[in-house]
Amino acid sequence: MSSESSGRGRCALVARFPRLALVPRARLGLFPSPVDVCDLAGGSRLYLKRDDLNAAEFGGNKVRALEFLLGGVERGETVLTGGGYGSTHVLSTAAHAGRLGAETIAVRWAHEPNESAQQVATQATERCARVIESATVAGGLARLLLFRARLRFRGRSHYIPLGGRAPLGVLGHVGAALELAEQVEAGVLPAPACVVLPLGTGGTAAGLALGFAIAGFRTRVIAVRVVPRAAVGSWRVRWLAHRTHRLIERLAGERVTHRVPMNLEVRHDAYGGAYGRPLPEGESARRVILECSGVRLDSTYGAKAAAVALQLVADADSGPVLLWVTYSHGGHVQSIESGGESARNK
Repeated sequence: MSSESSGRGRCALVARFPRLALVPRARLGLFPSPVDVCDLAGGSRLYLKRDDLNAAEFGGNKVRALEFLLGGVERGETVLTGGGYGSTHVLSTAAHAGRLGAETIAVRWAHEPNESAQQVATQATERCARVIESATVAGGLARLLLFRARLRFRGRSHYIPLGGRAPLGVLGHVGAALELAEQVEAGVLPAPACVVLPLGTGGTAAGLALGFAIAGFRTRVIAVRVVPRAAVGSWRVRWLAHRTHRLIERLAGERVTHRVPMNLEVRHDAYGGAYGRPLPEGESARRVILECSGVRLDSTYGAKAAAVALQLVADADSGPVLLWVTYSHGGHVQSIESGGESARNK
């Protein structure tokens, strides 16, 4: 497990708001996560924020939220959460709770299966102490099972909301934006005009948008929806950012003068008709990123966001574009040295 003394456990959020050091936080991540450069045909360039490398294993955007959501969890305790079949949140929660010596109980419901989801679901089953299965998709029965599980284990477990979608978890993603701002100030990369990421439960998008506003950046956060429209929308993301903004002010004991950001765009054109269903444009973008950088994206999240990012790069007026790589393929994913050159050397 990382430590502050290692130099790779520093939290940019705590550096900006020192009183947040009092908030219980599990040291799970390796920060800052690196920035790579993908040099594309024609001389254009796409920057990659490698959050798939932010933990020794099972990295990804969930690590940042879990640092706060698992703060205070002790050995021998139980964590309760839920998600769909192939949920990276369920897998990440089980893996990182296990690092703390806690066990995880998960309520899981059906999704259209694909190879990636099956791999994630298998690993999650292996790491959870118990999985309560629902044959239905997310909805009435699945949520009823989760509610009943919360009642059953109330007082004996720590509940982690679906996808980590809670202001406490969003703090980690605010810190991620502040971390990138520090990398910009250090000359690692130019200030991105656009940051593109997949949109699932919305916590990462809310935190990045709020964090860039706090940093004084005008960066546009483009969240590419990969879940049904009813599950998330721009108003949900903005409301979550607003609640997190209020939480920071309360915990930090100071007024955050920046308004809750409105520089957020939700893209609905890369969904593909079902969660986890590959999109042809996404698969093409996935191959482009692999060929130019060696970075392996998944079909459910990263590939669809990459398709939008490459569209923006092709637009000469978009300015610097950064793709936030949110998904780690199970274990620790090594950078392929023959691929993209690290932006730290630029």
